[in-house]
Amino acid sequence: MRHDQGDDEMTRPPLPPFTLETAIQKTRLAEDAWNTRDPEKVAQGYTPDSRWRNRAEFVDGRDEIIEFLRRKWSRELEYRLIKELWAFAGNRIAVRFAYECHDDSGNWFRSYGNENWEFDGQGLMRVRHASINDLLIRDSDRKYHWPLGRRPDGHPGLSDLGL
Repeated sequence: MRHDQGDDEMTRPPLPPFTLETAIQKTRLAEDAWNTRDPEKVAQGYTPDSRWRNRAEFVDGRDEIIEFLRRKWSRELEYRLIKELWAFAGNRIAVRFAYECHDDSGNWFRSYGNENWEFDGQGLMRVRHASINDLLIRDSDRKYHWPLGRRPDGHPGLSDLGL
């Protein structure tokens, strides 16, 4: 992350147009940010006027992103996420993902979804469309057991886990 001379907006490499290598890198960087569960940090990867559709909720701008993520992670406890590149072209990336978390009653869930992303020239996401389905799972069915935070490099991805 760097500031360009004379530019007030943050630059978040890798920048579009994406290659296979940079699209994979961008996907992992997004996963890493979300696994911090830090709404302010995550919001910095989006344009100030970013537009989201998350399930049936519409979110506009960083302030709403931060509030959305605060609500999300106050309900989705011990959240762990894996993202995997699905497709890319130009300034757009499509990913699939699955995350595991539990509610305040100890019920575990695995949530599966797809996201479509569009980036500006500085590598900030300006559009995010997420479709997500939730599955109640037993504690014994969990597949994500790394310590909270970044998924370790050697941990299997979605395809490796059969998800």
